[in-house]
Amino acid sequence: MNAVTARSRRLPQSSARSRRWTESRAGREALALYLFISPWALGLLLLTIVPVVLGILTSLTNYDGISPLNLVKFVGTANYVRASQDEDAWQAFGNVVLLSLWLVPIGIAVSTALAALLNQDVKGKGVFRTIYYLPTVFPIVAGATLWISIADKNAGLLNAFLSIFRPGTAVNWLLQYTRVILAMFMIWAGTGGGMIIMLAGLQGIPQELKDAARIDGANSWGAFRHVTLPLLTPVLFFQLIMSLIGTLQVYVQPLLLSAGSGVTVGSGLAGSPRRPVYMYLNHVMIQILAYQRFGYGTALLWIMFVVLVLLTLVIFRTSRYWVYYEVEQA
Repeated sequence: MNAVTARSRRLPQSSARSRRWTESRAGREALALYLFISPWALGLLLLTIVPVVLGILTSLTNYDGISPLNLVKFVGTANYVRASQDEDAWQAFGNVVLLSLWLVPIGIAVSTALAALLNQDVKGKGVFRTIYYLPTVFPIVAGATLWISIADKNAGLLNAFLSIFRPGTAVNWLLQYTRVILAMFMIWAGTGGGMIIMLAGLQGIPQELKDAARIDGANSWGAFRHVTLPLLTPVLFFQLIMSLIGTLQVYVQPLLLSAGSGVTVGSGLAGSPRRPVYMYLNHVMIQILAYQRFGYGTALLWIMFVVLVLLTLVIFRTSRYWVYYEVEQA
């Protein structure tokens, strides 16, 4: 009886305390904050945290995407051990690493060069900026169709141009030089976005520093090398990370180019491109969509995620030796 009486006495006190909290200014501000961030918090929980946890759990099972959950078995790290012994996965990983090693630096160099040219005070520079940026907004299928027509053996523009110097040239670029066409396609499609980022970085460099270098006797190349390039390194650092992440995740472009050459095995997103352009994500999607190995495919994705994190950390740690900031970083 005494416990019931005491509890009934505490209830009005707690309710009165909560009313005082909501009636105060700090309480109203805190309540408004929670209400405003609740959509974001729910989105973070439902669209990020829950899928990540489910992805980790899926990689530790033999889930095939069809069987009921009561038939799913926990296999531990078996999927990861299998990935380390998968020759196709190693070949696909080697292909995408090889593509990144020469595609990323070439793409950054081309973007920087175009940005430097279009940063000059010349007439019509807005038109040229638009022209160079247009490939970035092209649908990827339309861009692949364009490059397939350019590289066509019989009626392609590339062979037509080479025939000017060597009549009768009929190189089957899509079969013999698939990697080259893929690299050209990706540089063409991605240079516009990188150019805009580099152009923004160039326009953020004070003109007074360039003028001071010219007064000290530096020519155009010297001013670019000793003033512009060091101040552009933070933008180059950002572009390096983004380009590396994007290139290691290439997926659709090899499928489209292989389909244009007529040698794609399978169809749709589960198709297999030619071996020279058989990339890591192509292997992953074949395991998931064609063979219904959801657990194994998810494990492959987590391996790529770890690789990307490690590469990003290495770039961050080495950036202190080549990235220059006007304000000292902590």
